[in-house]
Amino acid sequence: MKKIIIIGSGFGGLGAAARLAAAGYEVEIFEKRDKLGGRAYVYEKNGFTFDGGPTIITAPFLFDEIWQQAGKRREDYIEFVPCEPFYRIFDHNGRHFDYNDDEAFILSEIDKRNPEDKRGYLNFLHTTKAIFDKGFVELSDTPFLSLWDMLKIVPDLLRLQSYKSVYRYVSGFIQDDFLRQVFTFHPLLVGGNPFDTTSIYALIHYLEREWGVWYAKGGTGALVNAFGRLIKELGGAVRLNAEVDEILVEERTVTGQRGKNRVRGVRLKDGSVHEADVIISNAEVAYTYKHMIPARYRRKYTDRRLERIRYAMSLFVIYFGTKKRYLDSKLKHHNIILGPRYRGLLKDIFHNNGELANDFSLYLHMPTITDTSLAPEGHEAFYVLSPVPNLKSGIDWNRARKPYRDAIMQFLEQNYLPDLQENLVAEHVIDPLHFRDTLNSFQGSAFSVEPILTQSAWFRPHNRSEEFGNLYFVGAGTHPGAGLPGVLSSSKIAENLIVTAG
Repeated sequence: MKKIIIIGSGFGGLGAAARLAAAGYEVEIFEKRDKLGGRAYVYEKNGFTFDGGPTIITAPFLFDEIWQQAGKRREDYIEFVPCEPFYRIFDHNGRHFDYNDDEAFILSEIDKRNPEDKRGYLNFLHTTKAIFDKGFVELSDTPFLSLWDMLKIVPDLLRLQSYKSVYRYVSGFIQDDFLRQVFTFHPLLVGGNPFDTTSIYALIHYLEREWGVWYAKGGTGALVNAFGRLIKELGGAVRLNAEVDEILVEERTVTGQRGKNRVRGVRLKDGSVHEADVIISNAEVAYTYKHMIPARYRRKYTDRRLERIRYAMSLFVIYFGTKKRYLDSKLKHHNIILGPRYRGLLKDIFHNNGELANDFSLYLHMPTITDTSLAPEGHEAFYVLSPVPNLKSGIDWNRARKPYRDAIMQFLEQNYLPDLQENLVAEHVIDPLHFRDTLNSFQGSAFSVEPILTQSAWFRPHNRSEEFGNLYFVGAGTHPGAGLPGVLSSSKIAENLIVTAG
């Protein structure tokens, strides 16, 4: 029985651990923090439970597959609750558009804005099915380990117009400016700029229509705990407060040939050594190579190459709880609040000049509408998220943090949550420094490698390391990319590659 060490416990690592433990491997997770979850870490403060990470569940069958492989039912561990609407999207004047999987309802919402776009939406929806069938159904759990793997799909990429950005693609069908924003914001959920990200990511719209948008009862942390319980029942081991300092390399006698070296284990910060036949890193790919593997062993992923990669945006997040409930507000569970600028703001975030924009667009999460267990009785729990530049921008967040926090909270109080600040009883803030220093994300990116066409599929860091034959990657930085469907698919790829390798 092969021993597998998994570095990190985000959903990519948890998915891989459960799959491989169910397949009969000896699995051990090493997590640097005091809880499982990675970006899905849970913050508990003054009786509130705040989910640190992904709160939008799509493609729930990917979770069900893992439990079925273990001979169990996911429903016995965690309940998924449908969200209706999926999102409420506000324009900068506060007028909203509700978004779900009901075609007639969506058309009625479009009709309120621009009736002429109803036919264009139907045409857009029809074309996204073909993109979905190719990009998700066929390729999301297929590894791209050779250039030939990529060349085989080039005709399909051209046919599906993947050379266009999501925004350009949608604009070919939708004319109203706000509706273009409604149907192009999805790449932001995986760290992409709609004006740069390949139109393949338009499949997210169809994916949500196909399987819905769900909430894990008890919060995302309850889903992490369900994974932890499953992994332990399958015989897997978990080590918390166990930070990996180095991946140990076994040099082979044949030198000068890529792939001949192998990894043999890890050394923790405390100096202890743990050996394994296979290592899976759910740590950020750039951090893994740059900080865990000495430069002399890296032929392809040199420090210089890692720094040339384009990394996704970061996030500024305020978790807060109030002693007042806001059930009479116009808010829903998932709210997207778009600012007065769209293209200009995204340019500031992704192609910034070192300054933080004065305006913002926000995702406001209000889970206690669905699940009151996350707050004390009579209280409300929220988090508000603003996309911001990563640390390559040079923004000094020690100086920018408080003014930016104050601007967001004042905006929410004036427009959505009356008397917010006098009712605050809990608050926690994270910024790009947290992503760099706590989550070990290169340049403080919240989503790792930016999902542009030239950094997708074969062009993305591979699921099996090009440097070492028994080192694998799962998570946002490898194929297929960020988001729960992406990282769970990466765990499926890793399992298949390991099992096939014997």
